[in-house]
Amino acid sequence: MGPLMLDIEGLEVNSRERDLLQNPLLGGMILFSRNYDSPQQVAELTQSIREIAGRDILIAVDHEGGRVQRFREGFTAVPAMGTILLENSDHEQAKRKAYHWGAMIAIEVQAVGIDFSFAPVLDLNKNISQVIGDRAFSGKVDEVIELGREFIRGMNDYGMAATAKHFPGHGSVEADSHIDIPVDDRPREQIISDDMRVFAELAKNYQAVMPAHVIYPAFDKQPAGFSNIWLQDILRGQLGFDGVIFSDDLSMKGAEVVGGYYQRAEAAIKAGCDMVLVCNHPKEGQELAEQFDFDCDPKSTERLAAMRGKALNYSLSKVQGSDQWLSLKDNLLA
Repeated sequence: MGPLMLDIEGLEVNSRERDLLQNPLLGGMILFSRNYDSPQQVAELTQSIREIAGRDILIAVDHEGGRVQRFREGFTAVPAMGTILLENSDHEQAKRKAYHWGAMIAIEVQAVGIDFSFAPVLDLNKNISQVIGDRAFSGKVDEVIELGREFIRGMNDYGMAATAKHFPGHGSVEADSHIDIPVDDRPREQIISDDMRVFAELAKNYQAVMPAHVIYPAFDKQPAGFSNIWLQDILRGQLGFDGVIFSDDLSMKGAEVVGGYYQRAEAAIKAGCDMVLVCNHPKEGQELAEQFDFDCDPKSTERLAAMRGKALNYSLSKVQGSDQWLSLKDNLLA
């Protein structure tokens, strides 16, 4: 499976994208709100992407809930994860809700032919980072671990792999890596015992990781997603994680410190990413697909294959009317 994940411009695959899908370096596609009109339309889109590619290809979406939910009309409105504890002071009830929403996302997203959502957010909400905010379960380490574990279990039980983001934690810096280059100047011990502890405790639960475009000078001068220290020494070595490492979007401001798109992709792959993302920049994504010529980890293909949805169904309209669909929805909404 190729190491690039790109996107498409509209509701259907255009001629340029049809040619791009023939490129074996393309291993994944990520969908956005602009690619969505209805459940049936997006189900037909995902099916056409796979048919045109003619090979195994991953299809993903950012579908966390709250302000980050790409598909709305025809889908269940998923709340921001930060509201779970606010609305359920009893921790056992909150854990059930976290499981519920992980399962709901898995059911609905796979029903339209998408392998996985990039979720959950395991950052801490310290009321510092606006880009994280209520996307996080809590500002307390133990609560994020508790609810994150249940959310992941819900996803996994209904056939979807979980992607933990944004390793080792984006919640303690104010700057937004989409538009800035965040630097977390805290000492090593504080980062390890605080934000990173969530990822360490759950390393055996999630199947993939997305590192932050944040620089942690106490560890390395490079952002985490381009750092051998973070990805190889700490994530793979110390935490023993052997799943997929996805880069965050290489078009983000936080990635610019590495150079142009080719340099960013090269640095991410060399640091240990299995797949790199370029979103909302079709020209740069196309050029990268044409120029990409550096070696990837031989294990990457095997790791990526494990991200395939276990319960894909391309006809949501049929699934929604079935006894199985209604039973699943009723159980989760109870």
